[in-house]
Amino acid sequence: MKKNALAVLVLMLAMSLLAACGGNANGNASSPASQPESDGTSSGASAEVGGKIKVLTHRTDYVNDGTMDKYVENFKEKYPNAEIEFEALTNYAADIKVRLTTGEAGDVNMVDASLALNEMPNYYEPLPDSMFENVYFADYRAVDGKRYAIATGVNTQGIVYNKQAFAKAGVNKVPTTLDELYAAAQKLKDAGIIPLYMNYGAQWPIGNWAEGSVKYVAGDMKWFDKLVTDDAPFKVDGPWGTMINIARTFVQKGWVEKDLATNNWEMSKGEVASGKAAMYFLGNWVIPQVIGAGANPDDIGFFPLPYDNSGQYNAPLGPDYFIGVSKDSKNKELAIAWVEFFVKESGYVDQSGFMPVDKTIEPQVPQLAEFKSFNPTFLEDEATDPRFNEIANKAAIDLYVGKTTQSLIVAKDLQAEYDKLNKKWADSRKALGY
Repeated sequence: MKKNALAVLVLMLAMSLLAACGGNANGNASSPASQPESDGTSSGASAEVGGKIKVLTHRTDYVNDGTMDKYVENFKEKYPNAEIEFEALTNYAADIKVRLTTGEAGDVNMVDASLALNEMPNYYEPLPDSMFENVYFADYRAVDGKRYAIATGVNTQGIVYNKQAFAKAGVNKVPTTLDELYAAAQKLKDAGIIPLYMNYGAQWPIGNWAEGSVKYVAGDMKWFDKLVTDDAPFKVDGPWGTMINIARTFVQKGWVEKDLATNNWEMSKGEVASGKAAMYFLGNWVIPQVIGAGANPDDIGFFPLPYDNSGQYNAPLGPDYFIGVSKDSKNKELAIAWVEFFVKESGYVDQSGFMPVDKTIEPQVPQLAEFKSFNPTFLEDEATDPRFNEIANKAAIDLYVGKTTQSLIVAKDLQAEYDKLNKKWADSRKALGY
């Protein structure tokens, strides 16, 4: 999600990729006694909560177009003495790792998807239990019974497409098999349309071709846990190979953007919106961004990725970025109040195309109805054994960042590249005693 989608996949997005992200497809309760009531009835307490906090975000678009400022205006109706400063990071997935270690992560930030679960207490403040009633993934970022972050939205993942581009190319049926997807891509290319904007140069969106998708392709959302005891998790004939080979085919056939070197993420939204490019492989979170770039909402559709020819597919139900309060914040009360408001009241969930984190609320994105009409089997993501991220981090395998995936997509010999990764993985496991 993304992802622009996770995280987010280790989800995400990836599931960022499900995260994504940008993107790249998930609470509703009163606030704790130490902060004002979330329904705004305690106006005296609200007036007492004030000061200034800095929020780090991946949403450069919402900072630049004033959307975040509008959220602050509404927040100040409850907390008139509050001041919120935003810092938007263009390469958030990579930059937040550095910010956490240097102590420059602000008062509130979006949690690094690859951060090992047992490291959460080192960087984040526990959030009040009352924030998590009826919430998806309530315990996803919990350690020893304390919850350190809450999901900002719920995503699934698939092909976001421009219906007019499909029609122009003579693609009259939404692909439901991999062969049909390939055939549609060739028709689009023949019609002078970029079949799929991969955003290879932006790095983070391509996590969906790897760690952002392999768990649901494997049919097991706890699949990463099994790899903790595996010296050779990267296999050409396994879920990793399934996804990366689809990406490799798109690149080799010229079914993606010609300029693979440049980060054209923002520009790409206009390309899909106008029909110059036909598809994204991202989460539902990107749909409002494509519409915001000029697309007619009725022209944008969404269907599950047909990753084989079976006609029966799994699709993930995963969290977008989690948001948390920095352990080093000097104004934790205001920071916690902002987190709850942002997730539940600001309008960010609907504007971002997410399913609400509150399980009792129906999603407002119409394209999700089309997606569900293909009857995918939704698999709800589960927290990953923290040892998985520990092994990956020690091995310098940059999950959710995209550099490794870039190399795999264009590698001359995929098996040789997987052999290298497997050796690094096995050496890291041994060094850590796993």
